[in-house]
Amino acid sequence: MPRFSVIVPVFKVQGFLRECLDSVLEQSYRDIEVIAVNDCSPDGCGAILDEYAARDPRVQVLHLPENVGLGRARNAGMPLATGDFLFFLDSDDTLTPGALRAMADRLDASGDPDVLVFDYARTYWWGGTRRNVLAHVLTEVDDTFTVAEHPEILDLLMVVWNKVYRREFVHKNAFEFPPGYYEDTPWTFPVLLSAERIATLDRICLNYRQRRQGNILSTTSRKHFDIHDQYERVFAFVDSRPELASWRPYLHRKMGEHCLDILGKPDRLPPSDKAEFFRRTAELFAKHKPAGASVDAEVRALEGGYAQYRVRRQAGRAARQVERRALQARKAAAGRVKGGWAALHARRSLDPNLVVYSAFSHRGVLGDPGAVYYKAKEIAPQLRGVWVVQDAEQAALLPPDVEHVLLNTPRYHQLTARATYFVNNVNWPGTLTKRPGSVHIHTHQGTPLKYMAADLLDKPGARYGVDVPQMLRRADRWDYSLVANRHSELVWERAYPCHFASVRTGSPRNDVLVGATPGAGAAVRERLGIPAEHTVVLYAPTRREYSRRGHVDRLDLARFAEDLGPDHTLVVRLHPTLATGPARGLGLADLHRRGVLVDATDEPSVEDVMLASDALVTDYSALMFDYANLDRPIVVHADDREAYAASRGTYFDVTAAPPGHVSGSYRELAWLFASGAWRDEDAQRLRTEFRSLYCEFDDGRAAERVVRTLLLGEENWLPEQASAARVPSPAAGHDQLASS
Repeated sequence: MPRFSVIVPVFKVQGFLRECLDSVLEQSYRDIEVIAVNDCSPDGCGAILDEYAARDPRVQVLHLPENVGLGRARNAGMPLATGDFLFFLDSDDTLTPGALRAMADRLDASGDPDVLVFDYARTYWWGGTRRNVLAHVLTEVDDTFTVAEHPEILDLLMVVWNKVYRREFVHKNAFEFPPGYYEDTPWTFPVLLSAERIATLDRICLNYRQRRQGNILSTTSRKHFDIHDQYERVFAFVDSRPELASWRPYLHRKMGEHCLDILGKPDRLPPSDKAEFFRRTAELFAKHKPAGASVDAEVRALEGGYAQYRVRRQAGRAARQVERRALQARKAAAGRVKGGWAALHARRSLDPNLVVYSAFSHRGVLGDPGAVYYKAKEIAPQLRGVWVVQDAEQAALLPPDVEHVLLNTPRYHQLTARATYFVNNVNWPGTLTKRPGSVHIHTHQGTPLKYMAADLLDKPGARYGVDVPQMLRRADRWDYSLVANRHSELVWERAYPCHFASVRTGSPRNDVLVGATPGAGAAVRERLGIPAEHTVVLYAPTRREYSRRGHVDRLDLARFAEDLGPDHTLVVRLHPTLATGPARGLGLADLHRRGVLVDATDEPSVEDVMLASDALVTDYSALMFDYANLDRPIVVHADDREAYAASRGTYFDVTAAPPGHVSGSYRELAWLFASGAWRDEDAQRLRTEFRSLYCEFDDGRAAERVVRTLLLGEENWLPEQASAARVPSPAAGHDQLASS
């Protein structure tokens, strides 16, 4: 008996069907059966299904003699199912890699609940991806529950395909799909209300295809009147179960909201049918209103006539338009005030001791600017450092003794108009005017491997959404560009053809890495819950420009964590641009919750994460250049090097001069760790050569060098025990630029 019976109703989807079936049959979890129901599809779907059945014994095809619709096609497949759990997959959607394994693991851990609800992402025909906005509901309860204990589960999209159902539970309750176009509604409500044990899985297991055309629920048609019949079925079910009577007020409101939502969409109903739809909805609303129940404001319109409803909607639209215009007027007035405020302070002299800092688009005291700030507080307390942060939420995360200002406030304009020094690793907003005498220090965000700035002009895919000319206009304000090696110096002067001086300071944020002892990350390990005796492997992939969503699963993280062994901990840190997107929902969040690995994406200091690790696995991330300062093993997993180089562009082939061993497949990566080769003599030799090139100016004194030479003007300063061979004077960078 298989674990899952995947029932796939099929009708007029020949362009998507193979992708759907492949996403199921190529899962690493194999204990499944696929029951494909050909709903008398007039295209080539039947032949495709027969082809798959002929080559994979797990596929069974049922050809229906006539078209019966989506719900009844699912019904036709259920008697053939023998699996523990039923999964109804629409034939234009796809499973994400590892989805079935994650479901199976969650079912095992929760003791085979009646229903397992998992997450999904909408994937649009133009390439965009958006995660379910209510994904947080799946994280609020870890144990199994009933709807009464966790009613928020009913706020999720009322569909059948974001759940799997215990087959015995479905048969015991004789659940089946009715005919119609909103057939998910009278299935989902009865199933969830009847379930004694529900579990959730915080993982994107399904890609919900948003087709440009062809979705009946997104087309203009009288077929939307079907919603009334479906809610009649829901109320009939509740009437047949006296123990569910308390849910009638909720369902009554939900029905009203659902129908008004359909009515309010401009592309759902023909204009001539809207009055009739409202009337039938109002009749249904009145018919099923519980005795003595109050009516929420959101659905109160159903107690009036259609004309009154239209007047309210028009009044609402007019009010919103007035509010938008008022908001625009307030913004314009505020802009004039800010401009006048800034102009006033721009007439005052610069404050020679005022330093304004920002990092990672105003996210807090981080990176190179953060290291410079703390060193300045230590050795130059006369300098007043003020941080620019994006909003009050970011400000609340700052240490209590850090002076800060919110972006684009009058105080921000006052300070930036009078500051002498500006330190940032991202360009300042275009509205910030550089005054004569002010000094802009740009720290960058590490050593560049992938193409940047002007070099992106020949890479249209990587340049998507990047305004290179604007980027260069903002870089024209730079006075100094910090570099950690000669490679960076040459790249930045090519990628940013602007008038700045390259300064060979090293990377200030790497000071904590240079000469760090093995125990330097002990406190971080303890905070992350990592056993002190474990070998910690940090996996830090970069984003992929050849994928619209930016993230591509290159590793089966659960398998890698298992293959590393019980005395290892896998720590994963995604690229910062992927931290709030769907990438973490594709298994990472669930694996972290289950203790399979540690998700360190939200850790504010990447330096802390590096210190807590014993080895780094990366692909083309600039993190490898920083990590090399630790002199700890690095493995480059480059299984898509050619695709990455073609889409983004790289300044050199890192696999030809790597900081350690290179793997071109998962098998090679697993072997490197299983055999111990990841830390052998060849790995040490490669790392030493790499460090000599790319950690050239990092000596642990970079932050002090920036403070003394660029903020305090100590032109002849040299660290007391500097190595002349490894750390040239900052002036050397100035001379070289002047002579070029």
